[in-house]
Amino acid sequence: MARSNLFMMSVLLAGGLAFGAGVTFVSHDPTAVKQDNTASAQAPAAFIPALDNTLGFPDIKNGDFELVTQFGDTRTSKNPDGQYQLLFFGYAKCKAICSVALPNIAQATDLLDGMGHTITPLMITVDPERDTPKALRDEAPKMHPRMVGLTGSEEALSKAYKTFQVQKKFVYDHPDEGPIYTHGSFVYLLDGAGNFKTLFPPITSPVRIAEITAGYIAEDG
Repeated sequence: MARSNLFMMSVLLAGGLAFGAGVTFVSHDPTAVKQDNTASAQAPAAFIPALDNTLGFPDIKNGDFELVTQFGDTRTSKNPDGQYQLLFFGYAKCKAICSVALPNIAQATDLLDGMGHTITPLMITVDPERDTPKALRDEAPKMHPRMVGLTGSEEALSKAYKTFQVQKKFVYDHPDEGPIYTHGSFVYLLDGAGNFKTLFPPITSPVRIAEITAGYIAEDG
């Protein structure tokens, strides 16, 4: 079986197993990243990807969105800095799968910095009532110093969810933590123009995310 199909099977299996997992929230800690991934961070190998969209991937085809950052700026899928992007749909108060995926994105971002590749991590909220621009200004830097938190109107967010085939569902009101949601848990890799490249299950290791992302960056030259 082709390597790309094997990779996709592992993506779908791991994503299904990871969805809804409950763990304790882990804040971004660059020191911990270096300690945990020292050997791999020194020289992770760049995975060379198949450039065609792998069978079974969401049919995203360069979907767009128009949302608002934590600073009140309008942001589309196109990165104004021209950098590759790692995109996740979640919410700041999430203590389930977000607490796996977001630290993995943060660590992968730091690993890519060490490889000479500056990327932008993004989070589109599924909890806009609490994830206001003001709230995201406080919460996004806890995830990563360069994290861009995105929110917007229900219409604008619904368009983004539909584009990336993300579902969200209100579960219940926790007496201490407030509204709890289930939501799509994949991490999406976009290039600087906002084009969809590939996706990762949320439990993909930071080193593997960095390797595959570096491979796509290298292919783009």
